[in-house]
Amino acid sequence: MNNKPLIAAGNVMGVGMGGFADGILFHQILQLHSMLSAKLPQDTIVNIKTSMVWDGLFHALTWITTAISISLLWEVARQKNVPWSGRIFFGSGLMGWGIFNLVEGIIDHYILGIHHVVERFGLSIYDHMFLASGVLFIAIGLITIRSEKSHLQHIYP
Repeated sequence: MNNKPLIAAGNVMGVGMGGFADGILFHQILQLHSMLSAKLPQDTIVNIKTSMVWDGLFHALTWITTAISISLLWEVARQKNVPWSGRIFFGSGLMGWGIFNLVEGIIDHYILGIHHVVERFGLSIYDHMFLASGVLFIAIGLITIRSEKSHLQHIYP
């Protein structure tokens, strides 16, 4: 039983969906930050427009990532030796979202310092919580995948 292609497709989809959740919730709905809000104060039309372009590029990347995941999932569907499992796909998607939070948080919030979860606070507990959510999502995803693999091994020895 080979679950690796399904896990890979779920991971990539989780990265894309995690990016969409971040961009839609934090950038657009709550307007807590934009891609460059720590570097460009959002106090002029030029800075706001520049940030909007970078947010758009970010969303284009998350869209491309999600599209790639759909093509990976399509290939999984064509493989007879990969059993379909909603729990494995969900767990791997959650893992991918956690990977997104962890990688994006470390790079953008800490290393580059281009934005923070709540920009007006700068580097704060919210940035730490964002990283912690990544670790938590990865852990829950792994637990979900492992428990389902164990269950499937009893059904398909």
